[in-house]
Amino acid sequence: MSVKGRIAIRSYFFLPVATKHLHIDITRLLRFDRTSIAAALNLLEDRRPARQQQALTLLDELAPHPAPAHVVGITGPPGVGKSSLISRLIEHTVKVGKRLAVIAVDPSSKVSGGALLGDRGRMQVPSGAPVYIRSFAARDRLGGLSREAFAAVFLLRHLCDVLLIETVGVGQSETDIAHVADTVVMVIQPFSGDVLQFIKAGVMEIPDILAINKADDETLARKAMADVKAALSLEQQSWKRPVLAVSAATNLNLDKLDAAIAVHFHHLTVTRTLEKKRTEQALAWAIGEITHEIGRLGLAALGGPDGVGTLWSQQSMTVSEVHRLLILLRKIRYEV
Repeated sequence: MSVKGRIAIRSYFFLPVATKHLHIDITRLLRFDRTSIAAALNLLEDRRPARQQQALTLLDELAPHPAPAHVVGITGPPGVGKSSLISRLIEHTVKVGKRLAVIAVDPSSKVSGGALLGDRGRMQVPSGAPVYIRSFAARDRLGGLSREAFAAVFLLRHLCDVLLIETVGVGQSETDIAHVADTVVMVIQPFSGDVLQFIKAGVMEIPDILAINKADDETLARKAMADVKAALSLEQQSWKRPVLAVSAATNLNLDKLDAAIAVHFHHLTVTRTLEKKRTEQALAWAIGEITHEIGRLGLAALGGPDGVGTLWSQQSMTVSEVHRLLILLRKIRYEV
């Protein structure tokens, strides 16, 4: 059986849809009205074509407005205490009268596709504080940020002063967070083997700040800090990355972590690298989305996983697996 998948790549121009029909008022959004924010984020997550067009119009209307929020990514392995640390950062931020939003990216349920852990339930928010928290499912991104989560970042950074993003801490999350955050904080814990694993994985270059959480044991904390500093000792950058021993349980050095985050944002501003960084991030995000989408369409063109399985079994057993893969890839035709 000869099957050739075909992918047509065309340009789509979306007709503008008046936001007044969506009952989402831009002015109320910019005032950090949480009901309007919830409605806007619901719209971004709705994958129906008509709703997606409306979401694009909403984002386009926000685009001319300033995006003043400091976007801070909090990443690290599961169980390291990211949610508890974010709760403490929320307390520090609202004390100085800032508006804050949190995006918590969770693993996806294989049944519903929704967020599985619901990390926002583990975060503590002071009563009446100007804080909005939203969980997003990683969907099919292997721990990374879904397209809806990226769109939520683009929306929320127009609406608040600080935007915190907590990732799943596995798979693609460290790379994805670097494509959207102004400042990346990597959270690790003493004697967990995290440092060695991160060095092997090549992700030590991603964080701007390293926080060793659960550092109540001073001896273990000092050892972990020495390991991290040794891993960073040969780097030559304009920004010297701080390594802090902190504890969300006892508030140890959380004021220093909060200060380090603010100092890094100041560094980006005074060196005039913030806008350049965001431009590069948007391009990297777009390339990643195109790569993901072309791959999804290519798989569909071959009949999905079952179709690939059928075609794979029909290949000659006398050629290598690499050769069999190339035969399948050549069955896909692209039209621009």
